[in-house]
Amino acid sequence: MLSNAIIGAAIEVHRELGPGLLESIYEECLYRELMLREIVVRRQVPVPVTYKGVTLASTLRFDMLVEDLVVVEVKAVEHLDRVHEAQLLSYLKLSNLWLGMLH
Repeated sequence: MLSNAIIGAAIEVHRELGPGLLESIYEECLYRELMLREIVVRRQVPVPVTYKGVTLASTLRFDMLVEDLVVVEVKAVEHLDRVHEAQLLSYLKLSNLWLGMLH
């Protein structure tokens, strides 16, 4: 199952690096770990935002999109907050995807 593979990769990164690093470091290492597992993943995927029929000049970016199915947002925080969940839910809504993960 894809979600189990993503969780396993994230656990491996955390075991290897431990806590306290920048989000960008964890993102790059998770990307590399997923690639080692031969999972298709793209980083910093732009997501257009449309407001009342007009596509805005500003875009959002997913940290990762795995197998074009799962949005992965990497957070380097001690505790996930509701704002992180809201962000992920908004990304899913805007992209018409249904599965997202916070790591």
